[in-house]
Amino acid sequence: MAQWEKLRQLESVYLTQVDELYDGEAFPMDVRHYLAHWIEGQDWDRAARDHDVAMVLFQVLLENLDIQHSRFVQGGESFLLQHNIRRFKHSFQRYQEEPYNLASIIQWFLAKEKEILQNAELAEQVQLMQVQQNPMETDSQRNIERKMADLKNKVQVSVFVSSMLSGIGVLLDGAEELLCVLVREELVQWQRRQQKACIGAPDSTCLDQLEKWFTTEAECLFQVRKFLKKLEELMGKVTYEHDPVKKQKPALQKRVDSLLTSLLKSAFVVETQPSMPQGKGPLVLRTNVQFSVKTRFLVKFPELNHAMKVNVSMDREAPLVKGYRRFNVLGTNSKALNMAESMSGGMVADFRHLVKIWVGSRLHSLSLSVTEELHIINFFTEFLLHDVSVSLETSSLPVVIISNSSQQQSAWASILWFNMLCLEPKNLLFFANCPVAMWPQLGEMLSWQFLSSTTRGLESNQLDMIAHKLFGKQQNYDACKISWTKFSKENVPNTNFTFWVWFDGILLMVKSHLENLWKDGSIMGFVSKGKEKTLLKKKQRGTFLLRFSESIRDGGITFSWVDYSPTGEPDVRSVQPFTKVDLGQIPFHEIIRNFQILEEENVPENPLLFLYPDTPKVEAFGKYYTEKSGADSQYIKYIKTKLVFVSKEITLEAKSPMYSDIVEGEDSGPMNPRYGLGEEAFGESPSLPVNYSGAKKYLVSHQLCKFSHLKR
Repeated sequence: MAQWEKLRQLESVYLTQVDELYDGEAFPMDVRHYLAHWIEGQDWDRAARDHDVAMVLFQVLLENLDIQHSRFVQGGESFLLQHNIRRFKHSFQRYQEEPYNLASIIQWFLAKEKEILQNAELAEQVQLMQVQQNPMETDSQRNIERKMADLKNKVQVSVFVSSMLSGIGVLLDGAEELLCVLVREELVQWQRRQQKACIGAPDSTCLDQLEKWFTTEAECLFQVRKFLKKLEELMGKVTYEHDPVKKQKPALQKRVDSLLTSLLKSAFVVETQPSMPQGKGPLVLRTNVQFSVKTRFLVKFPELNHAMKVNVSMDREAPLVKGYRRFNVLGTNSKALNMAESMSGGMVADFRHLVKIWVGSRLHSLSLSVTEELHIINFFTEFLLHDVSVSLETSSLPVVIISNSSQQQSAWASILWFNMLCLEPKNLLFFANCPVAMWPQLGEMLSWQFLSSTTRGLESNQLDMIAHKLFGKQQNYDACKISWTKFSKENVPNTNFTFWVWFDGILLMVKSHLENLWKDGSIMGFVSKGKEKTLLKKKQRGTFLLRFSESIRDGGITFSWVDYSPTGEPDVRSVQPFTKVDLGQIPFHEIIRNFQILEEENVPENPLLFLYPDTPKVEAFGKYYTEKSGADSQYIKYIKTKLVFVSKEITLEAKSPMYSDIVEGEDSGPMNPRYGLGEEAFGESPSLPVNYSGAKKYLVSHQLCKFSHLKR
C-alpha cells in the first residue's frame, strides 16, 4: 500500500500529526495528495544531491500540476481547487534556480511521514503484544532502583504512623541523595551523550529510564507533601504545648517543597535538538527556513496531559557584545505537552514548523565569523498541580544560523568543534577563546562522521594516516594538539583548502557514490602514497588498493596497482583521481571493472586483478556489477566515446581524423596514467600508433568530459 494511503488510514491522533506536518506553505498537502503516486515513485534523495536530476523532477512536477489542473477543469471540480493548484505551481517557481532545495524539502516531508507511520505501528505492537523493554542494567542503575524502592517503602510506612514524623527527615535525606544522583550525574551524563550524538556518536539518548526515575521520585515527594498537609489539618483540631508536629512540620514542608521544585525544574529538557530538513546535521539553521525541535517533561502525570503550554523564544541570554546578531522565532511558538506525540507516551511538545527571521544587524565589530556566532532557543512552561506552581525553563544546545547554503559546511564544523570540546552548553562566546583539541578527541569525532553517515567508522590505520597529515610523523599522536584555526581556517600546505573542507568533501563523496564499497571494507581510503607503495611492493602482480586523493578539494578517489619488470622489480602505478563529477556518470565499481591500459604494441588489458591484500577482483566487486559487461554494459554502450586507459604520454598524428576526439590535457607523469578513448574512437583497431615523425603531442584528459547523458 502506498505511504500516503497508509497515513490516511491512521487513527485520529496520528492524523492530527499529519495535519500539523502540512500546516504550512513549504509543501502543500493538496499537492502531496493529488500527486501522491508520482511523488512516492521518485528518487528525491538523489535529486537533493544532483542538480540535473532535481531540474528534471522540478519540470515534471510543474507538468503534473498542469495536468491535475486540466482534470479539475474537465471534471467540473470547484473553482477553488483549480485556483489552488495554479497558485501552488506559481509558488514552486521560486525553486527554478535551485531545484535541489525543493527536492530536499520533499525528501524531508516523506521522511517525517515515515516517522509518523513507524510511531503508529510501534504503538500498535506495544498495545497488542505488551512488549516491555528489558535493558541491561548497570551497577549504577541497579543502585538507583534499590534506593528508589527503599524510598517508596518508607513513604508508605510514614503515611500510616504519625510517630514516624522524625523519620520523615531521614526519608528526605534519601530523597535528596537520589535527586543529586539523578540531576548531577544521570541527567548530566545524558546531556553529554546527547551532545555527542548530535555530532555522530553512537550513544543512546533514550529518556524512558530517566522519566521513570523522575516520575517515581516526584510521586514520593507529592505523597510526603500530602501527609504533611494531613498533619497540618490535625494540628488545627488537636494540639498541645511542645507539640513535635507543630515544631518540626514547617521545616519539613520547606525542605520537601525545595526538593520537589529542584526535581521539576530539572525534568524539563530538549529531547530532540533543532534541525532543518536539508541540513548537514542538527543545530545548523538557516534564516527563513522551517526547522523542528522537541521538548519533554520527565515527570509523567496523566492529569497534566495537554495542561502545560510550552512557549518559545530566542537569544534571551544573548551576550552584550556589539555586532552580535539577534533573531526571533515565528510560526508555531506555543504548544501543549502531551502524550500523543511520543512512542513511549512521554510528555512532549514537538515543534515542527518554527521559522526564524533575522531581526538584528551585524556591524562587523565582533571578531567572530557568522558561522562562529552561537545562539540559543529557549522554552518556557508552567507546572501547576496540587497547589504546587513552578516556572520551568530549558534551552537548546547552541545553534549556528546561516543565511546561505554555502555556509553549511563551515557551520557544521563549528557545531562539531563546540560539542566535541565544550561542557558549558550556554557558552555563546566559545569561539572568542576557542580551546584546542587533543588528537584522540578529534580522531574519535572524525570517525563518528563516517559512522553516522555510512555505518562504518574509521580504523586505527586510517586515523594514523590523518594524524600524520596533520602533525607529521610521530611515534605516538595521543599528546598532539590541533587548534580550531588549523582545523577549519588555515589551508593545508600546498593547497587552497582547509583540512575540514578536504575531509568533508571525501565524506560527501563516499556517502553519495561509494557507500557500499566503503561499508564492505573495499576502500582503504586514508593511506599515504608512501604507505601505499610499501604495501603494494610486497604483493603479487595486479594487486591494487583504493585511496582517497590528498590534493582534490571536494573529494577524489584513485587506485594504484603493482606490476613487475622483466627483472622482477616492483613498479607501483596510479591513475589520476576520480571526482564526484566522474562518479556521478559511472559507478566506481564499473570503472574498476572496465579499466584498461594501453602501452606500445600491446593489446589493452585490465591490470587490476586482486584487491589488497589478496581478494580476487570479481569476488570483491562482482556483487555490484551489472549483468552485462564490456560493450554491452548499460554504463558504456550509450557513451559516445568508450574508456581505454593509457599509461604514458602518447604521440599522435595531428591530422588524422582517427584521433579527432582526443582531448588535450596535462602530463601526469609515468606513475600517473590517464584514461581516454576507446575502440570506437580509433576505428577498428584497438592499438595506438606511436612515434610518428613530426606529429603533434596530445595527452588524454582524465575527466569524463566526452560522456553523453545516459539514455533512459
